[in-house]
Amino acid sequence: MDIVFIRKLEAEAIIGVNRWERAVRQRLRLDLELGADTAAAAASDDLGDAVDYNAVADRVQALVAESSFQLVEALAEHVAARLQAEFGIPWLRITVHKVGAVPGTEAVGVVIERGGRQ
Repeated sequence: MDIVFIRKLEAEAIIGVNRWERAVRQRLRLDLELGADTAAAAASDDLGDAVDYNAVADRVQALVAESSFQLVEALAEHVAARLQAEFGIPWLRITVHKVGAVPGTEAVGVVIERGGRQ
């Protein structure tokens, strides 16, 4: 299995358990690894045979922007399920960085992996 990746995708969301977090949009950064068979795209040089990472990035930003989860785990699971369903991605790994959420850190977050590598 080949991997198409998107690094440091920025998006904003209402996310968190504290009262103040429910009142402001917070910056998130996402790293995505998407399992794909890139052989057809490499042979045809046609976007129709590839994972369109621009379309994936746009969709992830929209999903994050319209969400209102308390936990980054729930957000990551939601994004993973939608990407698998909408883009037919058999395996993915998503890292969600909640930037500046904990004093003294650059970011905190979660990494989830869904599906099977073939």
